[in-house]
Amino acid sequence: MLQVKEFSNAILSNINFNLQNDENLIILGSNGAGKSTLAKVLCGIIDSDCVELYGKNANELNAKQRAKLINYIPPKLEIFDEYISFKEYLNLSKLYSDFSVDEVVSLLDLDELKDKTCKKLSSGEQQLMMLASSILHNAKLTIFDEPTANLDPKKTLKVYNILKGERIKNRIIITHDLSLAYKLGYKIIYMKDGKIEFFDDNKKFFQTSNLDKYFGNSLKRIDDYFMVNL
Repeated sequence: MLQVKEFSNAILSNINFNLQNDENLIILGSNGAGKSTLAKVLCGIIDSDCVELYGKNANELNAKQRAKLINYIPPKLEIFDEYISFKEYLNLSKLYSDFSVDEVVSLLDLDELKDKTCKKLSSGEQQLMMLASSILHNAKLTIFDEPTANLDPKKTLKVYNILKGERIKNRIIITHDLSLAYKLGYKIIYMKDGKIEFFDDNKKFFQTSNLDKYFGNSLKRIDDYFMVNL
């Protein structure tokens, strides 16, 4: 499905990994580790000939081919028109999904937002709108950059259920939320200083030795939940 071979630039160093068709991925790492830069390389915002998507060199894909294969949902909404409404944004997002805009709005309980302009949405509402847009885009692989940032517990649970379900085909999720990463159960990349320090199974990453190595005494584990050790 996805292969990266020996990519380096000013931020990233010797990035190598691959994912099979049935695999999803969590990317973890401290601030400035290169997580979002890696996402931009994968989806073509940063040009590279080191990425292969579904057997094709990503650098050789035209815009339509790329849009069918991969979609990037950034951590913050950026729009070209401050007057565009929530529903208009989703209508523009609909590409390859069999769902209608109204069906996705209902699925996420967002009916009351349909007529709001995007600029008037809270940061949490914008996160949910971008999640809805990813369902309507329906690329083969979707990269979510901090999808639960700014969400209250009820909305976080809703996003978790979408990310865990089958409405989105394949997923790469960048997050600082270790509880979310653990519960999703996807393979883990841990990045540090632009390098991949760990790439393996979810359960292996969450072994005590690895948690101590990467987080030291800053992390407290209670059952299967992780929090800052204040």
